[in-house]
Amino acid sequence: MRLTHPNGSTVHLAYCTNVHAAEDFAGMLSQLDRFAVPVRDLLGVDVLGLGLWLAAPVAAALAADPVLRSRLYREMTVRGLETVTLNGFPYQAFHAPVVKHDVYHPDWTDRRRLDYTLDLARVLTDLLPAGIIRGSISTLPFAWREPWHPSRLSAAHSMLKELATGLGECDRDIRVAMEPEPGCVVENTDQAIAALAGADTDRIGVCVDLAHLACAWESPRDAVAKLTAAGIPVVKTQVSAALEVTDPKVSHDTLAQYAEPRFLHQTRSRGGAAFDDLPEALESTAPGPWRIHFHAPLHQKPLPPLQTSTAVLEDGLAALVGVCDHFEVETYTWNVLPPAARPVDDASLAAGIAAELAYARDQLAALGVS
Repeated sequence: MRLTHPNGSTVHLAYCTNVHAAEDFAGMLSQLDRFAVPVRDLLGVDVLGLGLWLAAPVAAALAADPVLRSRLYREMTVRGLETVTLNGFPYQAFHAPVVKHDVYHPDWTDRRRLDYTLDLARVLTDLLPAGIIRGSISTLPFAWREPWHPSRLSAAHSMLKELATGLGECDRDIRVAMEPEPGCVVENTDQAIAALAGADTDRIGVCVDLAHLACAWESPRDAVAKLTAAGIPVVKTQVSAALEVTDPKVSHDTLAQYAEPRFLHQTRSRGGAAFDDLPEALESTAPGPWRIHFHAPLHQKPLPPLQTSTAVLEDGLAALVGVCDHFEVETYTWNVLPPAARPVDDASLAAGIAAELAYARDQLAALGVS
């Protein structure tokens, strides 16, 4: 959706299609009809924004074939869909039975990651609607933290230099956004600033994922102020909410229903305890409060007595409006929610996504963006 900031600039709001499992071109087109068009209809908008996720083989095929790119643009346009942002964090197989640490491979020391990201940039160049100023691509924050050493950091920095060069060769302004995430080499704002020291900030910046920021127990206003002072642009914002629990002992059995086998759910306590996955946290005696990297639906409450970090989300939007113009709702966990909260069919998933976008739109409207 295209919204308007009080200063007259355009603000884009989209939902991320990494919630859908399609990893070939035909499957991607099918998901437009199964989900994106019904979401658009439920919201009553003429054009719906998508944050497309393209698995690496699809991205490579599109990057190599301008006719295929033109077809995708037409297929989206006739359905009232558009994209200004791509999610380039998962490389492929994001809906395998077990993803866990695989989502961090290949990392930014591996040329496949560079090639994939440049493929996405070539694709986005042709998908951007006319008159749009720029496009964005979010990516992983270098790598999972282990193993990591200076030689790998040097390799990653070399890849970023090649990335900036490649982005400069695009016909449109495409920027890449590193997304800090718990457990990674870059987990918080200070680490992001250090990681991007010397980077080409005209083309490379940060993606602020508000669930990740909550898990780092960071203040959104402080994070944005630090990035601004360091001259690092917030290229993209992921409008997301983490699970939150005050007393893990009391909530143990309920939390256990969110400990599912596909994704990592890094858990952080306000007191500094850190766990790479929720089952590990549940075996601990670390006191609360905890925040858990489980992207919860924005508009609905989780199983009681759990909460979500929507207070951080709302503070984050207030800090980021006017700083960032690409906002993406990224709840990829709909199909791994506890059964009682999980969509039962395509229609209920579309309804849930539409409700999330309506929630995000309302939050932005309260800040004068409508």
